[in-house]
Amino acid sequence: MARPETIKFGKFFVRLSDGATPAVFTAPCGFTSKSFTRSKTLNSVQVPDCEFPDDAAWEERDVQSMSATISGSGVLAKGAMPAWEQALESTDSVAAQIEFVYADDTSDFYQGRFHIESFEINGSLGERVQVSVTMQSDGEITYERTT
Repeated sequence: MARPETIKFGKFFVRLSDGATPAVFTAPCGFTSKSFTRSKTLNSVQVPDCEFPDDAAWEERDVQSMSATISGSGVLAKGAMPAWEQALESTDSVAAQIEFVYADDTSDFYQGRFHIESFEINGSLGERVQVSVTMQSDGEITYERTT
């Protein structure tokens, strides 16, 4: 069995655009946990067997829509706050990139626009202040394998 190629946490990037032209993408510091989820909203219909109508019907599904979510949590980093605040204050979505970089320098690269859905800051006595962010896609997400 061949061993699969995997990546470390530090090679999973979430970058936000600064909104300039041309855009500069930077990864806000502080995340100790990140996730990128792609999903589909499905509609289903039960399709009966015409020859044997008493048999259980099978469900068939059609895609209604597609979306993506970026979430992350970690320590509140002072240097990251301006980027988060800029994205929060905007009523327009912000361009974002998600990249997974492999040891051979190939990447799985996603790009699209996202709205910050939630931005939570919390702290407990004796611990560092934490931040939790959730972003929802706004339109198409593109995928590319780069070499």
